[in-house]
Amino acid sequence: MAEAERIIGTPDITGAEGSGESGPDGSAASPDPGAPEARETGATAADAAVDRSPATRRRRVILLFCVAVVAYLLDLGSKMLVVAKLEHQEPIELIGDWLKLDALRNSGAAFGFGEAFTIIFTIIAATVIVVIARLARKLYSLPWAIALGLLLGGALGNLTDRIFRAPGVFEGAVVDFIAPAHFAVFNLADSAIVCGGILIVLLSFKGLDPDGTVHKD
Repeated sequence: MAEAERIIGTPDITGAEGSGESGPDGSAASPDPGAPEARETGATAADAAVDRSPATRRRRVILLFCVAVVAYLLDLGSKMLVVAKLEHQEPIELIGDWLKLDALRNSGAAFGFGEAFTIIFTIIAATVIVVIARLARKLYSLPWAIALGLLLGGALGNLTDRIFRAPGVFEGAVVDFIAPAHFAVFNLADSAIVCGGILIVLLSFKGLDPDGTVHKD
């Protein structure tokens, strides 16, 4: 019996177990690209490339709030200057009749729309701020941090007017002063909101989520 085993030989059990299947030349066969394991690996490759460390999220959140603070302070400072120097005065022409500075009080939404729904727009602005704060908990995308920062700064700017300006709390009229020809009068907060919204639409079209994941529909 021992002599028969010596002549025939024993199979390479270790090699068989490690390779699973062998190719025609005896080498280990490569995984089938169509197999579920291969598809799962490909689907998660993009997610694995995203840096989701706490330090990265902290930097993105800091950037979001820095952009929001800059947008808010620019809006607040410009409104204070307009109220002090331009309100009840003749409009200032910057580019002839094409662009003027004209102080107006707006009880509606951005660009003067919906003046009969001041409280509703106040609630919407507060809701936007809450949603942005929740999104910040899973924020790893740099472009999304900038977009959300612009939205947050603009929403806070107009919300400040609605809370603290006449005629009353949550009913205050927003100060608008940028008056292009043949267009509604607006302010820097409106501009920040629109720019942030456009950037979010572009990011959505590109399939980029706030957590840095890229997907294709």
